Amino acid sequence: MVRTGRPRGVPAIGYFFVSPEQITGRRVIITGSDVVHISRVLRLVPGDVITVMDGQGNGYRVRLTGSDRGVVEGEILEHFIPGGEAPLRVTLIQGLSKGDKMDIIIQKSTELGVSCIIPLACTRSVVRLAPDKARDRQRRWQRIALEAAKQSRRATVPRVAGIMDLPEALNLIPPGALALMPWEEERERSLKAVLRGRTCEEVFIFIGPEGGFAMEEVAMAREKGVYSVSLGPRILRTETAGLAALTMILYELGDLGGDG
Repeated sequence: MVRTGRPRGVPAIGYFFVSPEQITGRRVIITGSDVVHISRVLRLVPGDVITVMDGQGNGYRVRLTGSDRGVVEGEILEHFIPGGEAPLRVTLIQGLSKGDKMDIIIQKSTELGVSCIIPLACTRSVVRLAPDKARDRQRRWQRIALEAAKQSRRATVPRVAGIMDLPEALNLIPPGALALMPWEEERERSLKAVLRGRTCEEVFIFIGPEGGFAMEEVAMAREKGVYSVSLGPRILRTETAGLAALTMILYELGDLGGDG
């Protein structure tokens, strides 16, 4: 029987993600860098119990049975539905930023509960990446999301998409979704006012790069039904604005803050 909630029985020592293809019947195969973490960092041995997630919302308590040639095997003791994912799906469309800011944004937004992150190439973006460099960055950012999902005990790993331009990202907004663009020039509509009394299942947040969005980009977004909103009287850096907006939205419409 599949249970909902935390696993029971012998406490699990580690927390790992595998793809569904690595689970066959009651057998689990673990490969890659997690093998080193299991064997050399945690020094686990056959008989130890770990928690495994398949990235699609399924959790398993797994007893290690052995290892060979860079592969760790285990036997499923229990299948459970862990919960812990926000009831609201939030996509963060984040303007490309300099240095390690994108790393921090992806890490912290994953911890907060974001569902998907789309790096955005904007008119005022300082960062310009060649296609091969962009693919390398995407792989790096996806690894950061994976590690943050492990640390925060997420049931799923947010997807980090490839770099898009604004028209591409705007075309992803489905009917019925709430789309928001925090903008420092907005004077009439606050995020608080837009969220008050609202219910929805999906939200898109558009965040500009260091120089903010150009007026033409804001106008394009508005034509697609995106609300430009103010986050308050202070100007926030790009690495702060997205996390602040995400926190406010998940507090008001999601599960941050607990059940009250």
